[in-house]
Amino acid sequence: MTAGGSAWEVGAAFLKLGLTSFGGPVAHLGYFRREFVERRRWLDEEHFSQLLALCQFLPGPASSQLGFSIGLLRAGWAGAIAAFVAFTLPSVLLLLAFATLSVYLAGPLGQGAIHGLKLVAVAVVAHAVLGMGRTLTPDRTRLLMAAAAAGVIAFSTSPAMQLGVVACGALLGPWLCRGVHARQGETFPLAYGRATGFALLCVFGSLLLLALVVAPGLSPLGQVAGAFYRVGALVFGGGHVVLPLLKQAVVDPGWVGNDTFLAGYGAAQAVPGPMFSLSAFLGYRLQGEQGGFAGALVGLLSIFLPGLLLVAGALPFWRALAMRNDAARMLAGVNAVVVGMLAYAFYDPVWISAVRDGLDLAIAAVAFGLLVARWSALPVVALCVAVSVLRVALA
Repeated sequence: MTAGGSAWEVGAAFLKLGLTSFGGPVAHLGYFRREFVERRRWLDEEHFSQLLALCQFLPGPASSQLGFSIGLLRAGWAGAIAAFVAFTLPSVLLLLAFATLSVYLAGPLGQGAIHGLKLVAVAVVAHAVLGMGRTLTPDRTRLLMAAAAAGVIAFSTSPAMQLGVVACGALLGPWLCRGVHARQGETFPLAYGRATGFALLCVFGSLLLLALVVAPGLSPLGQVAGAFYRVGALVFGGGHVVLPLLKQAVVDPGWVGNDTFLAGYGAAQAVPGPMFSLSAFLGYRLQGEQGGFAGALVGLLSIFLPGLLLVAGALPFWRALAMRNDAARMLAGVNAVVVGMLAYAFYDPVWISAVRDGLDLAIAAVAFGLLVARWSALPVVALCVAVSVLRVALA
């Protein structure tokens, strides 16, 4: 593995990816491998696979954590920040532009476009549930764990219940997922050791405690920071799992309307870069003094921060952690229950808010079929929006 690069070099590489990485979190990992293993040779296959395993093991946005880690190993902390900013900024700017313009889409055609984005969300979440279900619930035991999690979330979507579901998955994993075995770990050429890693993990835990206990009583922007930090700290299993947690964080308290939320989620499928950039759109569209550019910045930084703290803090400890079967089984249990959480989110709010009649069902089904056929998200978004607008125009 090669180090000693510059932050400018890292930033340029990730800006290219931030402008062109369509297709969601799983596709991003393929882009990263092609760019940094095959073309630039910053990492070999072994280091890349172990770094990827760490990012998938931890909560947070795996592709952004992987990019941050590659930048960290290539050019230190400056490289890590450059990688994060360059990969995230294009999607943030595009979604902020949509957030600014979407307030003017009040007419029938504008509402038709927004409804088309909601149908995109139906197809994308259905595709995510299918893909994650195949990978993360490959046996009857984990499938039952997912079903139980969906049932519990249907009963209550409170933050405490969602946190409890994740915790139960972790506790039951070593007992119920005994067929899962750990992969071997790997060391990395870090410029810091376990003391710094432990300090970063302590910062993560302290901020999570503040977000859970103190933030609800703070100023409006303090509440926003706490809500988005909680979401970023609890997202296991892939970028789409952010959907039910964000819905609970911003829709349930009445900060953002459900239609606005789903329109933003649909728009996020049309832009390159990380799914978590949706937080900038939602932060901008928050009600009252919480919103605007301040809300967008607070939401964006708060949702990404926990995952980046975790991966930077865990890197010095990863070799020992990766070799533990009980850790791998805990992760398997968590991944199983988050499939159930996402499956329930597919029903509420995605399905019940978007599918109004048979034609909506047909549009969503065609979009889903195109995603299964490996079409990129961009033409799927264009198709759903165009058909929905045409339907309104011909009505």
